[in-house]
Amino acid sequence: MSLSYESIIPVIPSLTDSNVSIKRYGAILTMLLDGSPLEDILIALVLLVEEEKLGTKGSVLLLSDDGKRLLNGAAPNLPDDYNQAIHGIEIGDGVGSCGTAAFTGQRVIVEDVETHPFWEPFKALPLAAGLYACWSEPIKGSQGKVLGTFAMYYDTIKSPTEKDLLLISEAARLASLAIERSRALQFERLTGNIFNHLPLGLVITDLHWTALNANPAFYQITAFTPAGEIKFDPQEFFKRSGKDTLDNMFASLATKEAWQGELVGIRATGESFYLELTVTIFKDRGSQELCYSWLFSDITERKRASALIDYQANYDSLTQLANRNYLFKIVQAEIESDSLTPGFGFMLMDLDNFKQINDTLGHDKGDQLLVEVAKRIESCTRERALVARLGGDEFALFLPGMVKESELVRQAMVINECISAPYLLGQDKRVSTSISIGIARFPEDAMSLEQVLNCADQAMYISKSEGRNCFHFFTQQMQQDAERTAKLYNDLKFALESNAFELYYQPIVCLEENKIVRAEVLLRWEHEGAFISPEEFIPVAESSGLIVELGHWVRKEAMASLLEFKRKGIEIGLSINVSMYEFWSHSLQDCLVTSIREIAVDLTTDVFPFYGMTLEITESLLMKQHQHLINSLQKLRDMGIGIAVDDFGTGYSSLSYLSHFPVDHIKIDKCFIQDSGSSVKQQALVKAITTLSHALDLHVIAEGVETEEELQFVRSADIEAVQGYYFYKPMPKQELLTLLKLLPVMEVNLQ
Repeated sequence: MSLSYESIIPVIPSLTDSNVSIKRYGAILTMLLDGSPLEDILIALVLLVEEEKLGTKGSVLLLSDDGKRLLNGAAPNLPDDYNQAIHGIEIGDGVGSCGTAAFTGQRVIVEDVETHPFWEPFKALPLAAGLYACWSEPIKGSQGKVLGTFAMYYDTIKSPTEKDLLLISEAARLASLAIERSRALQFERLTGNIFNHLPLGLVITDLHWTALNANPAFYQITAFTPAGEIKFDPQEFFKRSGKDTLDNMFASLATKEAWQGELVGIRATGESFYLELTVTIFKDRGSQELCYSWLFSDITERKRASALIDYQANYDSLTQLANRNYLFKIVQAEIESDSLTPGFGFMLMDLDNFKQINDTLGHDKGDQLLVEVAKRIESCTRERALVARLGGDEFALFLPGMVKESELVRQAMVINECISAPYLLGQDKRVSTSISIGIARFPEDAMSLEQVLNCADQAMYISKSEGRNCFHFFTQQMQQDAERTAKLYNDLKFALESNAFELYYQPIVCLEENKIVRAEVLLRWEHEGAFISPEEFIPVAESSGLIVELGHWVRKEAMASLLEFKRKGIEIGLSINVSMYEFWSHSLQDCLVTSIREIAVDLTTDVFPFYGMTLEITESLLMKQHQHLINSLQKLRDMGIGIAVDDFGTGYSSLSYLSHFPVDHIKIDKCFIQDSGSSVKQQALVKAITTLSHALDLHVIAEGVETEEELQFVRSADIEAVQGYYFYKPMPKQELLTLLKLLPVMEVNLQ
């Protein structure tokens, strides 16, 4: 901003009529044009007025930024005490000459300070300084706003003449010009500093895209060289943002003269970068030419960080596949869309025996396998399909538009075949795996994302349970079975809380002694007027973890029955089944031993309850051969508890393992006994098992004996004990007690 005499003198009308010469005013104007400090200009102005008007003492007060107080500007010949006293005085109507002038915007003439009401609260100050009259003129800016006051003090009571009033008025106008000029220069310096230190790129261009001015940040961001004429052509600079984006920007500028948004720029080096831009159109005051202001910041790092965060939120870091979050968003969007496509297919996939690979080869090889599996699944799918890793070894495949069973079958078969081909992990680890697939369709099977996932999961579970490396479609029967399982789980919890179970007992007959020597404890659950088969609710209890609590209840009830039998003088043992899930970990094995001890303490009896009790474990448990398991079984035997292997022959039939385990009884499964009449091989197997068991000093019990022919075979095989419908079906405890009372020595008629 610059000033000239021509721009200043017109604001001082009638200057030639004053007592002050243009020459002396010229000194003030020269100071203005030279950019002298405001204080120097105001002091010079006051001294000029005092020189022209003998006997006066001038004062300039400036209005504070908040417009409420007056601050010292220039008063070189007023006493310092007086200047200090009035510095910061609040303006108001009737607050002295200057306070009133600043407040009202009108000239205030006080001829006699001592008697004038405006000075009543303050007159002691000027009178002490020898000041008896005060004329004050408001200093107003070009917009009419009060900037301060110009005052003339006298040491006598005095009224102004016309020339006095003209002088004070012109002095106030010069002061106004000085104040506004000073503030303009200050603002110019401030804006210049801001322009140069602004962390945003700023360039001003004309209509021909010539850069009229640019700040240092512009050159730093764009890598342009600040030498010579610079062309800032937005069509070239932003061309990588796309034609549509640029067309929208210029259309907005044409109507609104402003635009804001994100674009892609090109540095002088050819490198692309992201920027946030605000562009406005304005007119240059001097030439009235249109100019463009381009203000932008480099947001490349922010965009990269945002992209990384977005990627991490939507993609799996190991396989680079979509993750659960992104898959669900895409599927949900498809469900909510108004698309005319027939729906979609959805496959849920789980690697078979992945844990074994992880445990034997290590997690690094397991991760390599997951990466290779992900690549193979992607290679099997069409373009619009979305493959995702849901977590662990579980994958999913979203197939928009694919709902025909034949298409989905072909897709699943291709994946099964591709995944089952061998893998080479590293340089020497050759492994094989397979994948189980569950297939659901929208909207045929389900109408929501949650239902689609549930249906596919149920179908995959069937694939797992039916041999793996296969696929199954969801069916309504699966849903009914799942609902039945869920209901059984809830009912089981309630049954445990309400003690709704009952123990039944099936006698075991010793053929050598012709008497009942033991009974197997069987759990029964009558629910809603019907008995629920253990084959249905025991798997639910095992899968949910309720089997531990249920097993504890069975053992406690069975031990209580043992004590009751002993107190009644009935010498009979009880066999209690223990789920293999209660031996699944070391901690559970320890809990089993501990719980049995706690039960004995709870029963508070003087008869040791363990003798006569046998725990039946499954044959498959022996395959583990863990030393901790052997120790747990030995602790149970040391407590007086017998150990029996139930359903022997249906699992691994590993007779050699029996020598390593503390086992007392072998129970041959009923399938061997019931087929013995028609199969010579079955008979040979039963006799071999019996002979080897006896050689290991184990007792043998035949299960499921139902006919005379089967009984005779059992006798011929030298099996010492029998359990089956031929003698007794499972019965409630009271019925067993009645039976035992009828057989005081527990003898059985075997004729």
